[in-house]
Amino acid sequence: MNLFRKGITPNFTFCLMATLVVCCFFSAACSRGNASTTKETAPAEAKTKLKVHLAEVEQQPHQRLVEAVGSLFAHDEVIVSSEAEGRVEEVFFDVGDRVSKGQVLARVSPVEMQLTVEQQKAALAQARARLGLRGEDSELKDVNQAAEVKKAAADLSDAEQRYRRAASLLETGVIPRQQYDEAEARFQAAKATHSLAVQQVENLRAAMQQNQASLNLASKRLRDAQIRAPFSGHIKARLVTVGQFLKVQTPVMELVNVDPLRVRLNVPEKMTPWVKVGRNVTITLEAFPGREFTARITRINPVVDEKTRTFEIEGAVANPRNELKPGSFVKAVIPSDKTDSILTIPEKAAVYLFGAYKVFVVENGKLKEREVRPGDKFGDRLEIIEGLKPGEKIALSDGGQPLKDGAEIEVIQ
Repeated sequence: MNLFRKGITPNFTFCLMATLVVCCFFSAACSRGNASTTKETAPAEAKTKLKVHLAEVEQQPHQRLVEAVGSLFAHDEVIVSSEAEGRVEEVFFDVGDRVSKGQVLARVSPVEMQLTVEQQKAALAQARARLGLRGEDSELKDVNQAAEVKKAAADLSDAEQRYRRAASLLETGVIPRQQYDEAEARFQAAKATHSLAVQQVENLRAAMQQNQASLNLASKRLRDAQIRAPFSGHIKARLVTVGQFLKVQTPVMELVNVDPLRVRLNVPEKMTPWVKVGRNVTITLEAFPGREFTARITRINPVVDEKTRTFEIEGAVANPRNELKPGSFVKAVIPSDKTDSILTIPEKAAVYLFGAYKVFVVENGKLKEREVRPGDKFGDRLEIIEGLKPGEKIALSDGGQPLKDGAEIEVIQ
């Protein structure tokens, strides 16, 4: 009623209602058409079979491998310090340089040390002269061969002869008692002089040995002015420069020996019986993708770390071209004596779905989804610890449609 009041004609209302009726019929027809199409295609889809390849769960013996991680370390590493005090006169090597054992790394000014050596040589020569040593004579083997002792011995012998003669003459009354007493006194004095001469020579011999030791020490300090490499290796760090004053034990250079290197690995304690000294280890580094290096186990730590429940092993790896660097992270594989009978399947047969590994087992021409627990990987095959039995058939997709639980299959060769 209100529509007519506002000027809308009955013809317009009739047209509007007719349009609505036509739309409803059209929608119903489309729905019936879609339903019929679904009913027609459903049987076709149900009859479609997934094309798959079959693989068998194989049981085979396998030698267990120990996998570990660790780092590389220098075989030898040392901070070379100065054993002499003085100003640095020359530095012969820098970081990265290769040095041989005994090569001079740096030199301290040797002037004062050379003067000390000359002083000790003069003192030694004086002591040798007082002992009467000449030429190649290195020491006085018999104190009685010293000039002072020889002279004292001669005086003692003369005094002794005079004393014995005086004693004989005194018995016959030829000489007075006073003359005898004088001969006896000279004899006792000669004995004392001889003993004193022997003692003085002993002192001189000891002084000569002391002078020789002082000379040796001064010579060593002179040699220490040349700071040498204790072993062959490379310079890791240079810590001094020309003109710097060094005190004893001042660090001069850091030296490392990188051929061979030490590799230290952490192995789980449960694998203790599997690792032995002398066994080869294959190691890999991220810096050399696709390459493998071989080490040999040289030491096994007898103690297990209580925090990590691992024990450390150490091996030696050759590094003739200095490619490997100390401090690098490594992964290692160690063959063991343990051999197990394991189940394996092709690696691509296992699918990771919703946080678990699953395979599709063939049962009565259909796929049966089954959850499995994988183990180690060996090339293109995967160990299955739990979930499968030997001889069971599993499906592998041909690369087309994904596998589904309960789907019918068509095996292709």
